[in-house]
Amino acid sequence: MKLSTKGRYGLRAIIDLARYSEEEPVSINNISIRQDISERYLEQLVALLKKAGLVKSIRGATGGYVLAKRAEEISVGDVLRALEGSLEPVKCAAFYSDEGCMASDGCVTKYVWQKINDSINKTVDEIMLDELVRESKMINPEGDCENPRCNQ
Repeated sequence: MKLSTKGRYGLRAIIDLARYSEEEPVSINNISIRQDISERYLEQLVALLKKAGLVKSIRGATGGYVLAKRAEEISVGDVLRALEGSLEPVKCAAFYSDEGCMASDGCVTKYVWQKINDSINKTVDEIMLDELVRESKMINPEGDCENPRCNQ
């Protein structure tokens, strides 16, 4: 499995959002500055996260985005699936009754793909967003941004 920038940047963005939206909604601009990700791209990612029910928008002058659920209720798997879709390393037709596969009866590799898929899903579903926020605070306790635009 190889994650695209959607998954990598989106995970960084939602960690940032979880960390900084505890007090007030966070703007796309602020996430963009702290994470050094373009605002335009972040808007696309946040739209996917919003559609999946992971974030919600707050309107108004002090508006922005907040988590739609508590951080301890959102797994990395939830985020990655919202952004990337399925996390399967290969799409093995043997596992889909509607697709079938001519080789599925004698195919040994389907067990490899299933074990890899199960391991990936188990891992990403066990890591919760609040754990990553705590880790973020340990790595960067002040929340200082290394991006020169942060100090503008």
